[in-house]
Amino acid sequence: MPFATFDDITLHYLDEGTPDGAPLVLAHALGTGALLWDRVVPLLPPGLRIIRYDARGHGQSSTPPAPYTMGALIRDAERLLDHLRLRDAMFVGLSIGGMVAQGLAVKRPDLVRALVLSNTGAKIATPEIWAERIATARRPGGMAELARASCDRWFPRAWVRAGHHLPWYEHLCKHDPEGYAGCAAAIAGTDFYTTTSGLRLPTLGIAGAEDGSTPPDLVRETINLIPGSQFRLLRGTGHVPPIDSPADYAACLADFIAATGHLAG
Repeated sequence: MPFATFDDITLHYLDEGTPDGAPLVLAHALGTGALLWDRVVPLLPPGLRIIRYDARGHGQSSTPPAPYTMGALIRDAERLLDHLRLRDAMFVGLSIGGMVAQGLAVKRPDLVRALVLSNTGAKIATPEIWAERIATARRPGGMAELARASCDRWFPRAWVRAGHHLPWYEHLCKHDPEGYAGCAAAIAGTDFYTTTSGLRLPTLGIAGAEDGSTPPDLVRETINLIPGSQFRLLRGTGHVPPIDSPADYAACLADFIAATGHLAG
């Protein structure tokens, strides 16, 4: 199982698909991990080299003491891509992963030739909201409380009523509070409105019509900062469409891959 160790972090990653194919990097949401993409990866076009990884504080990556900064999360992605000798990747970031995508595209344009900003924003919620969630994570039983609230925001109501969210509720309950708190602090300290408005590269925004964490208007507002960007609204899905609408999500990615000539390039 592949790991990359740097001076302050060990990152777990998966390197799948065609070894010399066009690189596609997948960065996950807070509280999930590389497994967020399990149902999407098999549906993507052939010919891609697909890299997905656990952010610090998630999955099989190490969990340094909180708080983390967004700069540290961006540097983790940067070092991983350099370690793998990747250039000109299409970088797909969902939620906090979308914030990492924005920062990385600004810092290292040689690494990123196209962006997918999914269920994310240049700024997400407020520092006060994140401070409250961090405090909750650190209380006994706090992760279960956060898991219940997250599932209500993340998934379509019908999905929750049917109990389809339960595996993810259990996953969130088991999440390391230190890793959650660390990444929550990174989100709290991030405002990329000015930074992202300077980007000039092919960009697709994806929003879920029933997303209670990053509503479609927030995603659209962020995408509109980048001239020439595209926007797709997925009906009947929430904050994490790779979980509840993997086929529609993979189709969005495939269309954008084709439109940008990423496989041909």
